[in-house]
Amino acid sequence: MAERKATVNAKIEPMQTLDRLAEGQVARIVAIHGDDPLAMRLMEMGLLDDERVRMLGFAPLGDPLEIEIRGYRLSLRIREAQRVEVEPLPSDPAA
Repeated sequence: MAERKATVNAKIEPMQTLDRLAEGQVARIVAIHGDDPLAMRLMEMGLLDDERVRMLGFAPLGDPLEIEIRGYRLSLRIREAQRVEVEPLPSDPAA
């Protein structure tokens, strides 16, 4: 009997996190990683699944970064933003 081998054609995409967005880029939050107090605090600040975020910019030395979510501005440390998995969205010409 011949041996069958499965072939995987799916390309594995690396996880994109909030800290990797470019200035002005818009994304949708997919997940907050972890179940510790930091993850809970991020969710309390409004970083919830399916929320849209826009990267506003970075401090001169790169940390912290500033995002817009739910109509307000929020500054996060890079290590905090690395816990937020996002899916980049097409740019909005009206924004």
